[in-house]
Amino acid sequence: MSDTAVVISAYGEARRIGATVDAARTLDGVDLVVVVDDGSRDEGATARIAKEHGAIVVRHPRNRGKGAAMESGAAAVAAIEAHAGRARPRFLLFLDADLEGSAAAAEPLIEPIRNAQAGMTVAVLPPQDTAGGGHGFVVRLARDGIRRAVGFEATQPLSGQRCLTRDTFEAAVPLAYGFGVETGLTIDVLRAGIRVLEVEADFHHRVTGTDLAAQLHRGRQYRDVALALASRSVPANLRPSTWRGR
Repeated sequence: MSDTAVVISAYGEARRIGATVDAARTLDGVDLVVVVDDGSRDEGATARIAKEHGAIVVRHPRNRGKGAAMESGAAAVAAIEAHAGRARPRFLLFLDADLEGSAAAAEPLIEPIRNAQAGMTVAVLPPQDTAGGGHGFVVRLARDGIRRAVGFEATQPLSGQRCLTRDTFEAAVPLAYGFGVETGLTIDVLRAGIRVLEVEADFHHRVTGTDLAAQLHRGRQYRDVALALASRSVPANLRPSTWRGR
């Protein structure tokens, strides 16, 4: 039964995207993999390799952030389904581009959606082979913010590996900007009265280090998560469009 589409947001992932796409395509029920190249500056390598490995590729001419890339990927899936006259939308499985072969471990995320146990599943990853260089500031910000907003204790609030029904995804659109997308998703889905289920999955990915680039990356994460939380402290119809990165 082909009922799931994989959406992968990628930025400068030429070294890893091929293996990630290959592994995603082995999942039961997956018949479509969409890679959104979010303005990679690698002379088209990320997009080219993803296409060579069987993915449908959507390209942003400039980097628009993870939230926008996820929306573009979901829109591409919907367009493909409309063109094919598909009556029932596929589930949307969002995976990070750097999972490589471990993307094949996503089955536990799909099953609860397929069986209508939840509207969204969130992966809880095992300890990674290499320890990260951060101090957990962003994770604590997201976890505490989610708790205050909806009373949900998120084990790994920044986990990007998630499976959703199409209705659940639409309930959370527009997504939060950039790296705030996961925090915003959790809050918006729960506020819509949809069940969220955390699931252990044996994913492994690149861990952010301790150099200057890594610290700047964490700074952007902190900013985006804080923005997502701030925008959700007021009613959706009163939020300025700039809070959503539009």
